[in-house]
Amino acid sequence: MAPGLPSSPQTTLRRGIMFVISSPSGAGKSALSRLLLQDDPEIRLSVSVTTRPRRPSEVHGVHYHFIDVPTFHQMRERGDLLEWAEVHGNFYATPRQLVEQALGEGRDVLFDIDVQGTLQLYERMREDVVSVFILPPSIAELQSRLKRRAEDSDDVILRRLRTAETEIARWQDYDFVLVNDDLERCFHELKQVLVAERIKRQQLTDVPQDEARNLVKDAERLKRHRQPHLPALTEALLKDLRAVLS
Repeated sequence: MAPGLPSSPQTTLRRGIMFVISSPSGAGKSALSRLLLQDDPEIRLSVSVTTRPRRPSEVHGVHYHFIDVPTFHQMRERGDLLEWAEVHGNFYATPRQLVEQALGEGRDVLFDIDVQGTLQLYERMREDVVSVFILPPSIAELQSRLKRRAEDSDDVILRRLRTAETEIARWQDYDFVLVNDDLERCFHELKQVLVAERIKRQQLTDVPQDEARNLVKDAERLKRHRQPHLPALTEALLKDLRAVLS
């Protein structure tokens, strides 16, 4: 459990939150998502469909639903997808029905998706979305993480770095921005955001009012417009990334 935060605070029924985490490949969104799912029983993962090949470490139905391209097109044409995107030549999408059912039942849903998908969720269900963008501390560290993962070829890593340039440039589209220079600290901040957003939507019955106000206040400092260092940091990241790609 994230230190100092309630893992599953008791609430009366409220509409669920669409909790979106995005980042460039290698910045840590998948690791943070796993930690959040392990720590908090009140949130479930929205399992996306994808047309990309399954990695050795991935399990069908757990990490993704792996489908072929014709099936993807059929789902899109039927309106079965809440959002979809093409990334690195592969399609990714969120099935609509299970998400809408969970929100209506007051359950929070975690989305590990890219910028394209996030913007589509904004268009359809903005009031339900709380979005968090994860930045790497440096481009050198981002490259190192991609290589340590040892699941992609050099060409794929280069393609991911090219995509990262576009993704980092969209950091201002997100409600909250975190820098993952320390996984434990970044996870604590991520949990702060989720708990604070629950408090704002429905009074938590097992959290004293003073504590609730402090939790919301602590999370508010993580909003993008309350972090004056972010423009300089993102510009430095983009400058270094362009140097690597040139």
